Amino acid sequence: MKKFRKVLDGLTTSSPGGTMGSPSSGSAAGTPTAAPTPKEIDIQETLVSENFQMCKTVRHGFPYQPTALAFDPVQKILAIGSRTGGVRILGRPGVDCYCQHESGSAVLQLQFLINEGALVTACADDTLHLWNLRQRRPAVLHSLKFNRERITFCHLPFQSKWLYVGTERGNTHIVNIESFILSGYVIMWNKAIELSTKTHPGPVVHLSDCPKDEGKLLIGFESGMIVQWDLRGKKADFRICYDEAIHSAGWHHEGKQFMCSHSDGSLSMWNLRNTLKPFQVTFPHGKIQKDGRKESCKPILKVEYKTSRSSEPFVIFSGGLSYDKAGRRPTLTIMHGKAITVLEMDYPIVEFMALCETPYNNEVQEPYAVVVLLEKDLIVVDLTQSNYPVCENPYPMDIHESPVTCTAYFADCPPNLIPILYSIGAKHKKTGYSQKEWPIAGGLWTLGCNTYPEIILTGHADGSIKFWDASAITLQMLYKLKTSKAFEKPKPVEGRAADLMEEDPFAVQMVSWCPQSRILCVVGISAHIILYRFSKYDANTQITSLEVRLQCESEDVISPSDNENNPCFSESGSHSPQTHHPASPGSKTPEGNKDTIPCLKVKERMVRVPPGYQAELVIQLLWVDGEPPQQITSLDINSAYGLLAFGNCNGLAVVDYLQKTILLCMSTLDLYGGADPYQRLTRSPRRNRQSTSGLTELSDNQQSIDMERSKSPTSVHYPTSLHNDPRVLPEPVASLRASHCSPVFYLLDNVKGPGRKLSLPTDLKTDLDHVNGHCTSPTSQPSAGKPRVPMVPEGPRLTRRGPGRPPFRKAQSAACMEISLPVSHTEVGYASRRAMLQQFHGVTMYSHDEHHSTPPYSWTDKESRENSFSRSRSSSVSSIDRDTKEAITTLQFGESYGRKNDALPNPCLWVGTSLGVALVIPMSIPTDHEERMEVPVTMGPSGTVLMLKGSVLRFGFLDCMGSLIQSPYEVWRDLNGPEDPDRVRKRKLVHFSPSSSQDSCGEGHLAVVCSERQAKVILMPSQSVLFVHNITESSFVLRADVVSVSNSVCLACFCANGHIMTLSLPSLRPLMDVNYLPLTDMRIARTFCFTNGGQALYLSSPTEIQRITYSQEMCDNLQEMLGELFTPIETPEAQNRGFLKGFFGGNSHNFDREELFGEASAGKASRSLAQHIPGQAGMEGMKVAASGVVGDLARARIALDERGQRLGELEDRTALMMTSADVFSKHAHELMLKCKDKKWYQF
Repeated sequence: MKKFRKVLDGLTTSSPGGTMGSPSSGSAAGTPTAAPTPKEIDIQETLVSENFQMCKTVRHGFPYQPTALAFDPVQKILAIGSRTGGVRILGRPGVDCYCQHESGSAVLQLQFLINEGALVTACADDTLHLWNLRQRRPAVLHSLKFNRERITFCHLPFQSKWLYVGTERGNTHIVNIESFILSGYVIMWNKAIELSTKTHPGPVVHLSDCPKDEGKLLIGFESGMIVQWDLRGKKADFRICYDEAIHSAGWHHEGKQFMCSHSDGSLSMWNLRNTLKPFQVTFPHGKIQKDGRKESCKPILKVEYKTSRSSEPFVIFSGGLSYDKAGRRPTLTIMHGKAITVLEMDYPIVEFMALCETPYNNEVQEPYAVVVLLEKDLIVVDLTQSNYPVCENPYPMDIHESPVTCTAYFADCPPNLIPILYSIGAKHKKTGYSQKEWPIAGGLWTLGCNTYPEIILTGHADGSIKFWDASAITLQMLYKLKTSKAFEKPKPVEGRAADLMEEDPFAVQMVSWCPQSRILCVVGISAHIILYRFSKYDANTQITSLEVRLQCESEDVISPSDNENNPCFSESGSHSPQTHHPASPGSKTPEGNKDTIPCLKVKERMVRVPPGYQAELVIQLLWVDGEPPQQITSLDINSAYGLLAFGNCNGLAVVDYLQKTILLCMSTLDLYGGADPYQRLTRSPRRNRQSTSGLTELSDNQQSIDMERSKSPTSVHYPTSLHNDPRVLPEPVASLRASHCSPVFYLLDNVKGPGRKLSLPTDLKTDLDHVNGHCTSPTSQPSAGKPRVPMVPEGPRLTRRGPGRPPFRKAQSAACMEISLPVSHTEVGYASRRAMLQQFHGVTMYSHDEHHSTPPYSWTDKESRENSFSRSRSSSVSSIDRDTKEAITTLQFGESYGRKNDALPNPCLWVGTSLGVALVIPMSIPTDHEERMEVPVTMGPSGTVLMLKGSVLRFGFLDCMGSLIQSPYEVWRDLNGPEDPDRVRKRKLVHFSPSSSQDSCGEGHLAVVCSERQAKVILMPSQSVLFVHNITESSFVLRADVVSVSNSVCLACFCANGHIMTLSLPSLRPLMDVNYLPLTDMRIARTFCFTNGGQALYLSSPTEIQRITYSQEMCDNLQEMLGELFTPIETPEAQNRGFLKGFFGGNSHNFDREELFGEASAGKASRSLAQHIPGQAGMEGMKVAASGVVGDLARARIALDERGQRLGELEDRTALMMTSADVFSKHAHELMLKCKDKKWYQF
């Protein structure tokens, strides 16, 4: 039920407290002030539902799981089919189209109608589809479904409208391309083979027409039988029964001989004059052994036989290597005369195709390149050079070079940013490419008028970050940054220590980038943060390192008496101010000595850094008592303030990166002060002692009492005797990993073990079951002094991690996540997301509490009822005291009001937690440049607490006119530039204060807070809740952002059930709700991100980025931005064969397929054999076909122009022939006059 809070006719009055209740708008500090008058918050909203429409724009990257390849030699466009039913059509840079079969069946084969603007696809569901490429968005015109036979091979001769289709039964059918109807002409397998043959020849694996005579069809069967079928005489000219199975065949252009590849790694050459045996059999990679026998070789899967005028023929094939060497790379072999060149590939070869100068198979082919489709790459080999170099690929095919772990999308960037990134990135490009241009250069693409700079950032598992130019729906690599260069190379380890090492210790988990100041912050999986500054000059620098002790366990909490000033951190190069704590009894293992050390070692020496992004500061969380630091769940950086904030499930830390100091390091519970809405007990070593300055330290005798209170919610209880021997750990227990992840940036832990997939998205918030702002944990225990819920007797307690379990989860590539999230169509309430997901999926969750389903740690029905959410229990602390873990899920710097009685906005840090709490921390930052570098920044919790349902995901700020308030930033300046007296050395700051631009509107601003289930608009500084909207009840929001669309702002949300929604601001009216993805997998959940301009993106497959738009304006302009796949090009003329060749070589042009295969002579095919299905382009396809230059009138005009051009050329040729005839007649007459009077003996 969608609810709105109206303020006297929508926007007329506001009450400080209102009737929303204290949990919604309560604050524990400050004096309430009167809200602005009705006129001061009267905002005219301009966005309506008509401004929004969901549409896919373009897909970038390498096609995932490719299966087929085709090339149009005239249009020069390439098509790639995939296992998921997708088809990518590529031309010149900018011409990139993605099509998807509705069935989702794998594409077996692709056939272009050369220079006709059409494509035939054969799918694994035995269906043929005809795609129209004469429009910017191709659509299916016809489909033909085979019912009784399975398609194995297709062949379409050049300039023919009859398609040959081979089947698994060995039959060959013929399809009319124009009507997509099956012909009555069928070549049955039992007619093709000899009557004496007793076995079935197998499926058809090859079909091709003879270059010498189009009336002859060569049919290759899998068993090794080859038949040349006379289409006119309906009989076999010859039959060849070979001992080895056939994989492919290729003709010589003269049509007198052909070559076959076989399963034993051999190539056989056959001459039509003698088909009794091959006149040549070669084993290109088979060596003769000592006993005189040939080595056994792998099958040659495909061979192409291409001739050249100036040199020997090219024989190109894949496979055929000997079996003797294991682990050899896949190869492509090029045989040119006596020279044999073997090209090793990084990935298995899916398909390859030689590109030739002519589309006619009866002419000298003149191959100039080979397109090789690999499993994860696309390369083009230049055949015109003897060393066969590779052409440089202009497409962004290397997105998956290292698995993608996170993405970020920035629209409307500073215009000078892209050129400078490209110029620096170009210096590090690979060399050794062919000088020849990329041969796939078809189509037409022009830069649209409504373009603006866009940049996409991708983080990868190897620690690299790639910057991409995404302007005008294209994608081009700009710059690559390797974060691993800031650290020393990890030393190789063996034994159990290797299990504790992270497989990808530098994997990027999130990035925070300020395009204006060009400051980049990177969070890695080893609980480290790297701050980069951009410079156009190289420099000698030494990286500063800070170490933060952000640990919230009872074993390592620090007492205020031990250290009052800096309770939780130690700087690099100095000793920690903390007292060293011995390892806990449960962690006396080899890793137990890892105390107060980081996971990685920063380079301490002076290093030379190239131009680009240069590391300035590294922040690392420390190990404590053999326990690794919890991963960082939230991050924000502000260049104007010079501050960096980050948090995890233990607490919050704020770093001043200008002074290289740590300002704040507190547990989440301590951030509340006395304003904790749940009335939780603080973590004091003694119950009568309250912590006042950060984390506290437990004494030895108190540890057993309060351990459960501060223990990780993912703790697993098992006997302590299992600690010292990891071999006796139960397999599920040994494979568990602790996870404290934000639902905004992180996904679930990858549970090791065969066949196991990722756990469902319930552990995103430290295994707490969040129920509308409350949390329950099946393993947490009540704190001391609180009544316990009756349970079975508990066993001995143990620390969070056993010695046999790795300290980190595997670096989670967003590319490898396959579990789906639920689609909700029910109104039944659930106690938690975990219960909801179990209900929808009915699967076992391999999460951190998978042992909870078995006694003695299972939930009872009574507990489930008690843990369900009830608003009347909002003041109860019985459930919240069971586990006080609370993760920091989002952070936002900005100018705001920390308290109700603030008259002017101040720099503030907004903090969102996993329990649905939003906190405001005001800061005091010196304004003078010199003071800022010397005087410390002061900050502290204000007591302002705002409550929402579900984990807080996003903050946004609007002024009283409804405009988005940008975060202040520092103008970029190059610190490594040459000495220039005119250069400004002071920091130039740009502020967007809420009160600076709204003098006539009064003071204050609107804060937009969005959580997993709810959105609120709060008036600051009065903290009055103006509008509330419950976004979803049965699902939860994965991503949310305040974005600008159509010169206004809205709140965009992406839910776990696949819905994309937009809400107006500030009234939170639903504007769009589209069920975009029926099932959302983890990859999309991790990489989905919104940006301004009504755009978004996500990783649609491990190798592809899908960009979408939800703006009606961009949908309308999309046709102009997409490239044209088909351009009118005259088909090249066939070469004149000459009189003698035409007379003695046979006349293939007199073959009339229409007369032979038409209904008049061949009859109709059986209706039960295949079913014709008309194309379903839909309304969108009809709109596309009727718009722009691809409309019917435009196509008719183009066709008329082509016809007129051809008629004009015909007229010119006729005139030329008449002139030649006149000249010939004149010369003949002169010769006759000259020889008229001569006698015969005078010649």
